Amino acid sequence: MREWNSQLPPSSLLILGGISFCAAVVWTFIGKTRTRSGWVYRAKEPIVFWLVVATYYIGAFFFVGLYCYKAL
Repeated sequence: MREWNSQLPPSSLLILGGISFCAAVVWTFIGKTRTRSGWVYRAKEPIVFWLVVATYYIGAFFFVGLYCYKAL
């Protein structure tokens, strides 16, 4: 049986990780993030803001780690 992501090139994981990391860095510096319900500002809702930003950092770490795992 083929893997679910066998059609994707391994570099796509690295690209997704890079995009996720860049988005997290930009949102950290500008102080607002985009969610499904709209914009969340660091000054108004700090806990939600940092949860969203942390999710993007963790996603970037996951995608880059998965890329490194598949490259070996």
